[in-house]
Amino acid sequence: MLTEHGMKIAPSTYYDNAGRRPSKRQLRDGQIVELIIAERTRQKLFARFGARKMWLHLRAQGHEVARCTIERLYAEQGWVGALRRKKIRHFPSDGTERPSDLVDRQFFASRPNQLWVADFTYVATWSGTVYVAFIIDVFSRRIVGWRAATRMTTDLVLDTLEHAIWTRSQAGVTDLTGLVHHTDAGSQYVSFAFTERLVEAGVDPSVGSVGDAYDNALAESQIGLYKSELIRPEGPWRGVEHVEIETLNWVDWFNHDRPHESIDDLTPVQAEEVHYAARNQLTPTG
Repeated sequence: MLTEHGMKIAPSTYYDNAGRRPSKRQLRDGQIVELIIAERTRQKLFARFGARKMWLHLRAQGHEVARCTIERLYAEQGWVGALRRKKIRHFPSDGTERPSDLVDRQFFASRPNQLWVADFTYVATWSGTVYVAFIIDVFSRRIVGWRAATRMTTDLVLDTLEHAIWTRSQAGVTDLTGLVHHTDAGSQYVSFAFTERLVEAGVDPSVGSVGDAYDNALAESQIGLYKSELIRPEGPWRGVEHVEIETLNWVDWFNHDRPHESIDDLTPVQAEEVHYAARNQLTPTG
């Protein structure tokens, strides 16, 4: 049949291939593919991993596998990680007096609770728009506070701030003096009530310049991950309760299981643990 269709293959070559056993590489590839499928099935958010993050995840689980092997198998299987869309927002000035920009696009921190960035996004649901606000620690990329609501009001961002303060208090951090909380120039963030609560907690408020698309770039980038890894792939969304429970799961996974290249491929929680472990070693015990 092959010869009739112009594919001249010697009988010996055909039978050699037909009876050949799978090579060690083929057997190993099959094992790795099964392992990846199992991880992608066990936790649907792992299906958002590209080849590099899956390689890091498998190594963290004790599986010694080369990065190039994962990349090759991803290409063969047609797997891709979550893809982000680029979105730039501009906020016109409404004349409201607001705090100064203490960050000036320098999104860097040498320790936890040195710089937090905050922003919100919206999720379209069957029952209406749901707004989700986040606060992120720049040092570790950890989401320390988040809330969801059906109205974009000062109460939403205040509740998110209270969540962040509570998160740190659970770890024994009650003095936030010296912490900078940075946002864009949205009206909720420059309200008197929000600024007053920051000052009351000992936090220095910072607001980016109006009309600057990159004044809060790190927060927008992190929210972009939220949209590409959870919101877009897992819709349609029924309502605020549906968004809340899945966001809760995603935040927990994001903080504890998702590695970040910007923090040496650690998870946010691991980055903070490494920092405090190193600091404790340098602290005199006498």
